[in-house]
Amino acid sequence: MEEKKRKKKSKFARYSLQDKAMLLTGFILLGLFVVAIIVPMIYIVLASFIDPVTLQNKGITFDFSKWTLTAYERVLSNKQIWVGFKNAVIYSVVFTVVSVMVTMLAAYPMSRPDFRGRKFFNVIFMITMFFGGGLIPTYLLISKLDLLNSMWALILPGAFSVWNMIIARTYYQGVPGELREAADVDGANELVFFFKILLPVCTPIIATLALWQFVGMWNSYFDAMIYLDDAAKQPLQLVLRAILIQSQPEPGMISDMQSTAQRAQLAELLKYATIIISSLPLLVMYPFFQKYFDSGIMAGSVKG
Repeated sequence: MEEKKRKKKSKFARYSLQDKAMLLTGFILLGLFVVAIIVPMIYIVLASFIDPVTLQNKGITFDFSKWTLTAYERVLSNKQIWVGFKNAVIYSVVFTVVSVMVTMLAAYPMSRPDFRGRKFFNVIFMITMFFGGGLIPTYLLISKLDLLNSMWALILPGAFSVWNMIIARTYYQGVPGELREAADVDGANELVFFFKILLPVCTPIIATLALWQFVGMWNSYFDAMIYLDDAAKQPLQLVLRAILIQSQPEPGMISDMQSTAQRAQLAELLKYATIIISSLPLLVMYPFFQKYFDSGIMAGSVKG
């Protein structure tokens, strides 16, 4: 143990004064960044249990007599919450599967140097990254395709991401070419090579893209607000938004100040509870993807 400590000290001692200053500055900034993330998370968790009057007047307190489960009881007793939760899971899973499959299929030919028209499609893909049709043309297109008030209105328009395709393409380019040569020797065609040989090797990038797309769909509410009219098809985020809006004080409620104050306090309490409820599935899911996330994002971004 002493030898290891000496080696670490000697390694740091070999750095120049500028390198030491840069390392210390980086550690300090990283520490501040971690604190800036952790402190608000702790505050939100604690605030979701504290009585709104106490929270408004005194802030966070560890007097457990001032704690309450009213916000969670109010939110979880709403049947629409569970309908929204089920819809959000279905939409997120289906969107993730469709998006990752389309992205991986599109990235494969773009990674092949012998693919004719590669430069042309690269230009087309890059144009779509910077220019879009806008909300009204997109809505009209969804309407003409008869996709309004269906989950496909949320899934299909954003299923393909050019940025994700570029990352997957870069990952493909880092796969040893000997795999393709061995597949050719064994007589494997393009489909066999892609699904049975290439995809199992690409588990890190698949997990990374799946995590990105799942989180993106899970947190999305705007598209559902535009395209879904049926309350039974609304995802969780839209349901939670409706609960918060219903608890907000309405304009013109000056005559009953007590009712206005109570609704404002309840809205403040519900805000923290809805944040916890909507974030919990992502916090549970992330540790299972974390081991693939680091290697996937690095391997897909280093090679140019």
